[in-house]
Amino acid sequence: MRERDEQEVASDLTRCAHAGEGRLPSATEPLAPPVWQTAAYAYPDLETLDAIYEGRERGFIYGRYGLPNHAQLEQALADLEGTEAALVTASGMSAISALLFALLSPGDRVIASELVYRGTRNLLDLDLARFGVVVDYVDATDLAAVEAALRRPGQPARMLYVDVLTNPTLLVHDVPALAELAHRHGTLLVVDSTFVTPYHCRPAQLGADLVVHSTTKFIAGHHDVSGGAVLGRSELVEPVRQQAIRIGGIGGPFDAWLILRGLRTLPLRMSQSSRNALALAAWLAEHPAVERVSYPGLPGHRQHDLARRLLANGYGSMLAFEVPGGRTAVARLVRALRLIRFAETLGGVTTTIVHPASTSHRSVDPATRAALGIGDGLLRLSAGIEATEDVVHDLERGLASLA
Repeated sequence: MRERDEQEVASDLTRCAHAGEGRLPSATEPLAPPVWQTAAYAYPDLETLDAIYEGRERGFIYGRYGLPNHAQLEQALADLEGTEAALVTASGMSAISALLFALLSPGDRVIASELVYRGTRNLLDLDLARFGVVVDYVDATDLAAVEAALRRPGQPARMLYVDVLTNPTLLVHDVPALAELAHRHGTLLVVDSTFVTPYHCRPAQLGADLVVHSTTKFIAGHHDVSGGAVLGRSELVEPVRQQAIRIGGIGGPFDAWLILRGLRTLPLRMSQSSRNALALAAWLAEHPAVERVSYPGLPGHRQHDLARRLLANGYGSMLAFEVPGGRTAVARLVRALRLIRFAETLGGVTTTIVHPASTSHRSVDPATRAALGIGDGLLRLSAGIEATEDVVHDLERGLASLA
């Protein structure tokens, strides 16, 4: 309750309704930011309302427009990625949805990696296509194929969309080369950097126009919150922000608070988990029960040299490996695991494993999956921060079940 009214209020009904209002005096500051758990803000007067809506004064309006916790997280992410602006949303898919709907119009053409994140592909195929957006899929690791798609006569491409590392096959996209090609043809480059985070790669510094994250994953890092982010120049991010506001894509303040808390330990977690991933990939590559391993940090990976140039501080925490025997063998392996959790997520402090043919690519016909390198025996592993030897021991138990 505002101080000037305290002596004027006699009713307990009014006192209770306004209980606790006002700032508590303190000569000290909290070490952790508060959670601004409010749905709306009050204006002191009409002039301030006008100033905020017209952008002449900074202020918060309503939960759906973003709150201080969102602003804090946006500032932190933009600082890490080296971008002018950032938008945080309720999930990775809400970030991607807002971006695509804000920046694409009927008749626009998108060139996308044939291995783009499956949720993104579903959005392009099932939703954007209904509104007249044309999508061409290419092998974006083949720069000649990308350039041919960009040169297609009659319909310039509005957007080129790729992931830094493909899910689940762990191929590497050459972001600087793709940026040069896209910009030569007047095309925006959008890069999903969820798998690598700013700790390993900063696509905006390599030429990407917009960077997307599912902050649910490594940035939050604890399997306990959902979020997304879009980062880039203000002139591109602000239309995406307005789209996210219109579709209700901004998350709650506590979600943003949790993601910011996770972000503060990102380098420590990524350092340990990427070391684990490299050790696990090398061990799996030598195991007789494993047919192949895909991890860009292995010298045998066909794009190892590119990964070494593109990525910093290691090669990331994601790897994939394939076992003979298809789905039957996978079922036996995951049933034998005790430490590693069989879960449709990634990026947490604990190691998880998933079967893409049964989850993300479940609706894709087997022939197409095989052509994309996603066989029935392929498993994707997200390395956590546990002791490496404990994860190896659990994998050994799982692989022993195939004998």
